[in-house]
Amino acid sequence: MNEQEDHSKKEYIAKLANRIKQLRTEKGHMNYETFAIEHGISRSQYWRYEKGEDLRFSSLVRVVNALGVSLEEFFSEGFD
Repeated sequence: MNEQEDHSKKEYIAKLANRIKQLRTEKGHMNYETFAIEHGISRSQYWRYEKGEDLRFSSLVRVVNALGVSLEEFFSEGFD
């Protein structure tokens, strides 16, 4: 992976993290730990998603489902 590809990857992962956190708070879940516990997601793993660590597509789908939105809705903002 060249430097530009690495930068693009990090940028998209940061956008994913921001969108996950945005939707969680919009849904009224102010605490990430409570949200994770209520949806059967490891607190530490969920924290990593919101902090911008890389995640598998299956993990993203699980989080999106827990947020109660479709993938289309999830990607409708913040990915210009």
